[in-house]
Amino acid sequence: KYSTPEGRELPPVAWLLWAAVFGLMVIGALAIFSATNGNTDTTVSQLTWYAVGLTAAAVLCFWNYQRLAQWALVGYWMMILVLLAVLVPGIGAMRYGARRWLDFGLFQVQPSEFAKLALIFALAYFLSRPTQELRSPKAFFKGLGLTLLPFLLILREPDLGSALVMIPIGLVMMFVGKIPIRYLARLVGWTGLVITVMVVNVLFAPPAWRIELEDYQRRRLMVYFGVDYAPPDATPEEKRQARIQQRNDSYNVRQALISVGSGGIFGKGWRQGTQNSLGYLPRDVAHNDFIFSVIAEEKGFVGSVTVLALYSIVLLCGVHIAYQARDRLGRLLAVGVVTLWFSQIFINIGMNIRLMPVTGLPLPLLSYGGSSVISALIAIGILQNIYWYRRT
Repeated sequence: KYSTPEGRELPPVAWLLWAAVFGLMVIGALAIFSATNGNTDTTVSQLTWYAVGLTAAAVLCFWNYQRLAQWALVGYWMMILVLLAVLVPGIGAMRYGARRWLDFGLFQVQPSEFAKLALIFALAYFLSRPTQELRSPKAFFKGLGLTLLPFLLILREPDLGSALVMIPIGLVMMFVGKIPIRYLARLVGWTGLVITVMVVNVLFAPPAWRIELEDYQRRRLMVYFGVDYAPPDATPEEKRQARIQQRNDSYNVRQALISVGSGGIFGKGWRQGTQNSLGYLPRDVAHNDFIFSVIAEEKGFVGSVTVLALYSIVLLCGVHIAYQARDRLGRLLAVGVVTLWFSQIFINIGMNIRLMPVTGLPLPLLSYGGSSVISALIAIGILQNIYWYRRT
C-alpha cells in the first residue's frame, strides 16, 4: 500500500504488469528504429502513439469498469456502424487492396482494432447476468451473434487476421461465462469442419467450384501448405510463371525464417542484422508484421526469449487479475483482454516462424501502428481498472 503525505491511501497499481508493458515499449521503439534503417520520423510517431495510448489507459482508470460496462452495448453498436462505414467507397480508405481505414488527413484509424475491445465489453456485459439465464440456447445464440457480426464485417474489408481474433475471444469468454459446454463443443466441432472443407476447397477444388476468396488470400494459403500454383495440366511456360509467382509470394516468409535462424544465441547486434539492413527482409513489412524477425536476428535466442518472457508476464498478470476480480463482469473483461493479447501474439509470432499463414496481424506494442498500439494499451488499462477496483 502507498499513501500520500497527508495519509490518504493511493489506489493500487499492478507494477509487474506495467513493468512488462514498458519493457515491451522500449524494445518496440528500438526495434522499429532499426527496422526502418534509422528513420527517426517513424520512431517518433510510434513514441507518440505510446503516449496517446498510455493517456487513454490512465483516463480509463478514473471510471469504475462497472460504470463503463453500462455503455457497452451502445459502444458495440456504434462500432458496428463505423465498421459498416469503412466498407463504403469514399469513406473507407483503400490500402494494399483492402478497405480497413478511416483517413483523417494527418493520421488514419483502423476501426477493427477498437472493435475487438468493443466486443470484449459487450460480451462481458451480456455474460455477466445470472448463470441460470445463460443455460438456454437463446443466450448461446445471442453471444454467438455478438461475435459473428463484427467478424463478418471485418472479414469483408478484408482483414482475415483481425477477424480470426474475434473467434477465440467469443469462445473463451462464453466458456468462462458459463455458457453450457455442449453448445460450445458443437460450435467448435462444426467450425473446425467448415474450416477444413474451406481449406481443401480453396487448395484443391477446380476453379468453378472454389469458394470465393481474395486472390492474395488464396495464394497465402497455398504458400503455407506448400501447394504448387501450377495446375497439373499446365504448359511448361505456365509452370515456369507459376514458380516465379510462388517464389515472390513466399519471399517474405523465407526471409523472416532466415532472420530468425541467423540470429544464433546472442544475435548480430542492434542495427547489425544483415537481413534487415541490406533489405532482404522488405522494408515495408519489417517494422510491422515481421518485427519479431528483426528482434530475433539482432538479439538472437536471448532476445526472443526476453520478448516471450515479457509477454508471459503480461498474460499471467492478466490471469491473476481475472482471478482477483470482485465480480463476474471484471473476470470476463480480464479474460477477454488476455485472450485478445494471446491470440495476437500466437498468430504473429507463428507467422514469423511459419507455424501460421501470413495474416497481417500486428504484434502488441512491438509492431508499428497507431491504432494497434492505442488499442493494446487501452486493453492494459482495462486490466489496471479491474485491479484498481477489485476491493471497492
